[in-house]
Amino acid sequence: MSPPKTHAPPAGAINAIAEARHGDPFAVLGPHQAGEGAWSIRAFLPVADAVDVVTGAGAIEMTRVHEAGFFVALVEASSRPSYKLNLHVRGESYLREDPYRFASVLSHDDLRAVRGVGPREVEDVLGARCITHEGVQGAFFAVWAANARRVSVVGDFNSWDGRRHAMRLRHDAGVWEIFIPGVARGAHYKFEILDRHGHLVPLKADPVAFAAERSPATASILLGPPEPQWSDEEWLSHASHGDPRRTPVSVYECHLGSWARVPEEGDRFLTYRELAERLVPYVKGLGFTHIELLPITEFPFDGSWGYQPVSLFAPTSRFGSPDDFADFVNAAHLAGLGVILDWVPAHFPNDPHGLGNFDGTHLYEHADPRQGFHQDWGTYIYNFGREEVSSFLVANARYWVTRFHLDGIRVDAVASMLYLDYSRKADEWVPNQFGGNQNLEAIAFLRRMNEQVYGARPGVVTIAEESTAWPGVSQPTYLGGLGFGFKWNMGWMHDTLSYMSKDPLYRAWHHHELTFGLLYAFSENFILPLSHDEVVHGKGSLIGKMPGDRWQKFANLRAYFGFMWGHPGKKLLFMGGEIAQEREWNHDRSLDWHLLDDPLHAGVRALVGDLNRAYREIPALHQRDCVASGFRWLVADDAQNSVLAFARFGEEDAPAAIVVCNFTPIPHANYFLGVPHAGFWREAVNTDAAIYGGTNMGNMGGVHSSARESHGFADSLCLTLPPLATMIFVCERG
Repeated sequence: MSPPKTHAPPAGAINAIAEARHGDPFAVLGPHQAGEGAWSIRAFLPVADAVDVVTGAGAIEMTRVHEAGFFVALVEASSRPSYKLNLHVRGESYLREDPYRFASVLSHDDLRAVRGVGPREVEDVLGARCITHEGVQGAFFAVWAANARRVSVVGDFNSWDGRRHAMRLRHDAGVWEIFIPGVARGAHYKFEILDRHGHLVPLKADPVAFAAERSPATASILLGPPEPQWSDEEWLSHASHGDPRRTPVSVYECHLGSWARVPEEGDRFLTYRELAERLVPYVKGLGFTHIELLPITEFPFDGSWGYQPVSLFAPTSRFGSPDDFADFVNAAHLAGLGVILDWVPAHFPNDPHGLGNFDGTHLYEHADPRQGFHQDWGTYIYNFGREEVSSFLVANARYWVTRFHLDGIRVDAVASMLYLDYSRKADEWVPNQFGGNQNLEAIAFLRRMNEQVYGARPGVVTIAEESTAWPGVSQPTYLGGLGFGFKWNMGWMHDTLSYMSKDPLYRAWHHHELTFGLLYAFSENFILPLSHDEVVHGKGSLIGKMPGDRWQKFANLRAYFGFMWGHPGKKLLFMGGEIAQEREWNHDRSLDWHLLDDPLHAGVRALVGDLNRAYREIPALHQRDCVASGFRWLVADDAQNSVLAFARFGEEDAPAAIVVCNFTPIPHANYFLGVPHAGFWREAVNTDAAIYGGTNMGNMGGVHSSARESHGFADSLCLTLPPLATMIFVCERG
């Protein structure tokens, strides 16, 4: 069948549309002027048996010019006509808007956001949302796919047919966009992409989707940016004042899928709303200041714990909707808890619906596998030097702290980003332009991210999981640092866990593992982490690392926690540590809450609560966590007895505190300890107290100093040191 030559496009263009290989469908479809006072209306509707163009003047039957469903009609109009299409399908009629009659939604200024140079956010430009465009309600879709030949939206609204909604390319940004009338909130969709060689890549989820199907399904869900109802204004106002380095920060790290489950209903997950009702008051009751969530950005594989995300803008649907997640954050804030997100910009998985080989090219990742592929993890590495990729990630970090009011971003695997030779042999990496192993593009990205996040909302903190001695991780960027607020102290964790795992008989020869950390404790703003990484992959549990019989294991763990909470640095404990969970963490199971029926397990939880309260209420334990003036050794060299003691100082008007540890099962009576102030030193915490499962040996609530010179001080205390115990004293009178 030959198309009428007066108003139909060339046969080659029609065939390209019918075969879904035309790169500029708006040049063919929709209304096109066909002479003075005449417009050619073209539509590709493979589901229709017949089609009419309906205008204010009436209906005009369209001519089928291609058996696949290409229709044309000539309409008389002095200007671009407004019309609808009446589809006749199997005896039924459906009146529809034509998506190809609408003008672009995005302006040139909008498109600048893709490179992070415009006034708008990436998520306000890309992704999908319900809008009203030219007076018509529908859905708008936009995606960056700079090297594609053709991109289509496919979904449950068009039978996943890539021929029906091919998108318009905005050449100046490599962005494809389309407005589809009538598509409603909740629709499922993906992008069908034809690469520059004419091959289809696997259907892709939307990189800027705001919601996604629950795994193993992989479609994106049309919701638009979240607009939750917040009632946390007082929290945000309070959080914006004060310096986190000088305030108590005690973090409960949590994997939402295994904190607790509902065994009566098939061992299902708790929802965000149920977690708001149960997890939030639990963490608050234990005295923590923050909840840190293992990654909840949508991820396909449960076994990755969220560390291989696909949809960075979508809270995982495993626990509910984005609004449900916002309600969880709101509930935490109303309870006085901050929420920190574990965020993964270092790499992404190779799932076919994800970012890898997105438009048939290495769009998001480096093309060279020596820079773009993690051999250890089987994941892709972002091309941080590409402006669009860097802007995508920076915008995502800002998105979580602005749209969801999160209080912090903990950045995973920073070391893998900083070093080009990270976990690579000599011939497996590419030096930078100066011949070094520093990833200059990743460094620039991290600095930009930190500057943008701190500028997005007052009171927010960023935290680096950085396992090397890279200098200035938590220094401001204007001083040459990376700009993080805090850094995990991985060295402290490794050394002290190594020490605690040894039989007390041999600890005298490893005393330096407890003291070495103070040589660098104030080189960064540190968080002391006992994280999920220490209780997986055959490492066992914290209580399982402790030596001795059952009582000694618990005493060791209690003493270790006391040492940690007394030590300079903010605190982080992974869930289950507070109940001395005995088995290794399993992401597919709830924590063993029945253990709390045992007094020893219940005692550990009670101790963690009391340590948090002491940490908050005793200024000397937190005000100078990050500066050397807040610390002084009292006893660092008593390796023979495995005893150490140190003083903590707050601001000038705050009473001093001292921390004393005995890491042997041998009690010590009449242990003289020099102290910086004369007076009564109240025993604020004793990990050997009976309420925690200890022997109840101690100092009867406190000790008065005596004028006896010891350890370089004029006054000293005569103490009883319980076995395998830590005590914290506060000076109440000077």
